[in-house]
Amino acid sequence: MDNQTNTRKPWSFYMCSLTFSFERAAYYSSKWLVVAFLTAALVNGGLGIDKGDAAVMQSYFVAATYAAPVVMSFIADRYIGARYLIPVGLLLMAVGYAYQGYVGTKESLWIMISLVGVGTGFFKANLSSLTGTLFKTSGEKDSAFSTQYSFVNIGSFVGTTAVGILYVSLATSEQSGYLQCFKLAGLLCLLGAVWFVIGYKSLGDAGKIPFKAGEEKVVEVKQEKRSLEPYEVRRVLSILLISIFSIIFWLFWYFTYLAVYDYAPKYVNFNIGSFEIPTAWFDSENALLCIALGPILGALWLRLSKRPKGDLSLYKKLGIGLFLLGASFLMLIGAEFQRGIGSPETNKASLMWIIMFGILLSLGEMVFSPLGNAFVSKYSPKHLLSTMMSVWVAATFFATLCYGQVYKAISQLDFMYAYSLITVVLCLLGILLFVFDKKLASLVELREGETLVE
Repeated sequence: MDNQTNTRKPWSFYMCSLTFSFERAAYYSSKWLVVAFLTAALVNGGLGIDKGDAAVMQSYFVAATYAAPVVMSFIADRYIGARYLIPVGLLLMAVGYAYQGYVGTKESLWIMISLVGVGTGFFKANLSSLTGTLFKTSGEKDSAFSTQYSFVNIGSFVGTTAVGILYVSLATSEQSGYLQCFKLAGLLCLLGAVWFVIGYKSLGDAGKIPFKAGEEKVVEVKQEKRSLEPYEVRRVLSILLISIFSIIFWLFWYFTYLAVYDYAPKYVNFNIGSFEIPTAWFDSENALLCIALGPILGALWLRLSKRPKGDLSLYKKLGIGLFLLGASFLMLIGAEFQRGIGSPETNKASLMWIIMFGILLSLGEMVFSPLGNAFVSKYSPKHLLSTMMSVWVAATFFATLCYGQVYKAISQLDFMYAYSLITVVLCLLGILLFVFDKKLASLVELREGETLVE
């Protein structure tokens, strides 16, 4: 009975997690909407903008949501309690999405990106930090964040699944369904803000005052001024190396969505009977698979960790992730072979190629995604922990900032050449990480008598 009580989470946790679902439903549906709206022809309610330029704008939208939390989180640290900034962030996002929904121009999209970026800065990191304050032990926090990640994916699944249908059914004679869906994203954020404010009472005193004024957000590490020991130099080198591979992984992970949005509608049969499956459901597939794969992979890693030689190293898991990501691009090549290389759009490939694309992509994400922060926190020299964490965040930001430009450049190349090259490079990098695993693992070998807190 006691164990049951210890594992029960407070209502305030579920209130915060559902708030996350509202916001993620709006964000992931809008990530698809940005490209779909910009590239759709004027007669179909879009702006008819070049797919390369649309890809760049989407990458800036995604990058803004990664950069802003790092920049804006200091406000909750020093000046205002997180519980008050979270609804402010949601309201800013609501205004940004709604503004785009009512104006519907390329210029208004930049205003939306700016408002959503700043809003995310107030919302995302502060909600995660607030969640952490609701639990006392490391084990409780790990369990809570794992559960909250499921709420994130539920929001993503619901948002992208709904918008795939609604952008057609919400279209009117005056406005396109795309614009109506941007308004819907704004409404979701507004509902999230109202829901969170109503739930204030369940939080008790959590988030009322700035974190540095009494609540713990991150473990403070006293800065030491000294030269790095040789073993610390090796560990910093290892973190930098993993960060470079992380850039490659996330750059092409985001790139895959643009590839599907561009290729699939023209060359893949998305019809089941008279129903045409929206490309937004590719995002839905990823969210659903992440929900399903999380517990399965968690159990697998736990089982492997109990072996005499322990779990797979981060390098091997990153290698598997890169190999799976490369194999996912192979599905587009397979689709092109099936329909006939260079054939007209009337020759369609099977939808199964896109389904397999999503499965391999999601497997690669779930193998690699959860590992980076833990690796940095374990092996970074303690007096450089904040710096190394910043390097890790910067790597993801750089990937999100650049994937649109990379897609724009690659889309000018021959399809089979470009995607074959991407497949070979990613798979080769994955294989190299396996081959050199022992040498790379030696960079973070424990010294005699040293132990690390998992």
